[in-house]
Amino acid sequence: MTPTRSSADSARERILAAALAEFSRHGIAGARVDRIAKAARTSKERFYAYFDSKEELYRHVSAKELAAVAEATRLDPADLPAYAGRIHDYFLDHPEHFRLMRWGQLELDANGHGADDAIRQSVAGKVEQLRRAQETGRLDTAWEPIDILVFVNQIAMAWASQPDLLPPDPDERAEFLAARRAAVVSAVACLFPAHTG
Repeated sequence: MTPTRSSADSARERILAAALAEFSRHGIAGARVDRIAKAARTSKERFYAYFDSKEELYRHVSAKELAAVAEATRLDPADLPAYAGRIHDYFLDHPEHFRLMRWGQLELDANGHGADDAIRQSVAGKVEQLRRAQETGRLDTAWEPIDILVFVNQIAMAWASQPDLLPPDPDERAEFLAARRAAVVSAVACLFPAHTG
């Protein structure tokens, strides 16, 4: 019996969801196709019907995550403090997605091999947005656009990489994170104030 299109789509989506969890926990090198297939309730053969390798699967999952981050955070070069706040919120709400992206960066070699086209395209698109904002007077031209992007992202994601410093009590944690978010927004505003004109 040939699987229907909806059951094939469902199996593929289960593989993608299982891969996100697997890559977030173990990275690319540590991820195992058999664990992904088992978590997706499918076979390794079915896995390979959709993806040639786990590296190809990682690139697909990574590209999908980059699109989700871009949609949720919406880069606005005229208001980088608010953008930083949205990045901060996104990765604290989705720590597994933060780990997924970090594993991809950690597993690059010294020459940058391993970076996929989706990451390079995402960065290039954001750098171009920042450059256009500079050309129209909405952003300080004293900074290179790539530096702006890296500095804003690093400040915004600082607390996503420090889960061990978060208070264990949920009420204290909420108050603590609100103060950290305010600090992130304020720090970015000191470097790149929102354009009000």
